[in-house]
Amino acid sequence: MMISNEAMGLWAAAAAVFLLAGLIKGVIGLGLPTVAMALLALWMSPAQAAALLIVPSLVTNLWQTGPSASFGAVFRRIGRMQAGVVVGTLAGAWWLGVPAGTWASLALGVALVIYALWGLTGRQLHVSDAQARWLGPMVGAATGLVTAVTGVFAVPAVPYLQALGFQRDGLIQAMGISFTTSTVVLALGLAANGSYPAAVLGGSVAMLVPAIGGMVLGTWLRQRLPVAVFRRCFLIGLALLGAYMALRAVMSA
Repeated sequence: MMISNEAMGLWAAAAAVFLLAGLIKGVIGLGLPTVAMALLALWMSPAQAAALLIVPSLVTNLWQTGPSASFGAVFRRIGRMQAGVVVGTLAGAWWLGVPAGTWASLALGVALVIYALWGLTGRQLHVSDAQARWLGPMVGAATGLVTAVTGVFAVPAVPYLQALGFQRDGLIQAMGISFTTSTVVLALGLAANGSYPAAVLGGSVAMLVPAIGGMVLGTWLRQRLPVAVFRRCFLIGLALLGAYMALRAVMSA
């Protein structure tokens, strides 16, 4: 079966998107779904884009949950939040469908920009372990609803995880655990709404290669960044992603 030049060009463009998204994720620990959704949606529907990114997102997030030696300690601190993510995503998928909502994308983008700019001033939120017992499930449920509406897992999960006071590698691991939970439950929501056809699975698997290649390069870069530079890159990355999401939502409204 011959593949047309146009189809080959579209697949090459998709591979380039996942290479870039993997690179960004490797450096700052997030961004693969946001970058992939934003760029793939230039030529396909949001539901198709979300279905295509499920496998690369799941595998790269699982990779990010390592090392195994510290997994248990990190998971215990964020386990209640993960339960909230499951409930919020499934409830949002049943209530709203996935992904949907231009204005929700605008609100999410603005929230990311505000948080990043606030963080760049040198200030940071702090959540104690006692506060996390009741705040974690609430943040998880809110993150699940945002995931169902936009296909993006970052808010309010990332600000909350950063407020727990993890060190650099611990924060990366905590985000990997949270994003893995969100990816699995989002896939279930897509399947339940008939938005995850089996025909997309092969293409999603194929996008693993550029996504992992980009993440390997990004991880190599991150390990060579000083902590202060990493934090600045992390926050600037959030701001750029948020600004793009907000601008795109306004232009498509």
